[in-house]
Amino acid sequence: MTSKISLIFFCMLVVFSLQAQVLPRQEMSGLVVLRDVPLEKVNVRNDDSGYTTSTAADGTFKIKVRVDEALVFTAVNLETRRVKITEEILKAGFVKAVMSETTVPLPEVTVNDNKGITAENLGIIPRGQRKYTQAQRRLREATTGGGIVPLNPILNGISGRTRMLKKEVQVEQKERLLLQLDGWFDDEYYTQTLKIPEDYISGFDFYIINDTDFVRALRAKNKTLTKFLALGLARNYLQDLEAEQK
Repeated sequence: MTSKISLIFFCMLVVFSLQAQVLPRQEMSGLVVLRDVPLEKVNVRNDDSGYTTSTAADGTFKIKVRVDEALVFTAVNLETRRVKITEEILKAGFVKAVMSETTVPLPEVTVNDNKGITAENLGIIPRGQRKYTQAQRRLREATTGGGIVPLNPILNGISGRTRMLKKEVQVEQKERLLLQLDGWFDDEYYTQTLKIPEDYISGFDFYIINDTDFVRALRAKNKTLTKFLALGLARNYLQDLEAEQK
């Protein structure tokens, strides 16, 4: 009798063990952020099952998991993040992944095979001489001069020409930034994610190229960081726009 009870108990343990191993995966929600700002198009992979998905424009996602499985979060210019699913996380049905930035070195690009032929090597200009744009050359000519008492800076300062040329350099720099920004974000990102009205997209572009941090990220071609910064700038821009329309 005792052996029969022991056998039944053993069989029950085996059944419970098998059931635990084949528990179905549960669908759970999640949010991916960088500095508390939601991130879109971040890849989310269940490292055990191989299931993959990506975050929506608001940083959310859904994926099926079991306890002790791991989710891996990856995106360009972001450190890979790994989160293990605990019983508490699965019971809550929600997981939040906080991402961090990474610096990706840009590869060296060879434009042509004659990179050794330069104006400096040919003796056209002295070595180490700074190269200027047309607007910068005009400003330099206006603010420098020859002789014991250079007259150009004095005369141009009196006439206001130096101030005008400085503005010309600034305008030239803005034009270059706007040219680089053209096509950087698609229209849907402006209107759907940033909530910028279509008629105000150009005005918003001019607004954000006046932000030092955004310009630095744009020049570094760090698209993830520019998207993050654009979210905060968009909120400020819309607030200013609303205040002007009152």
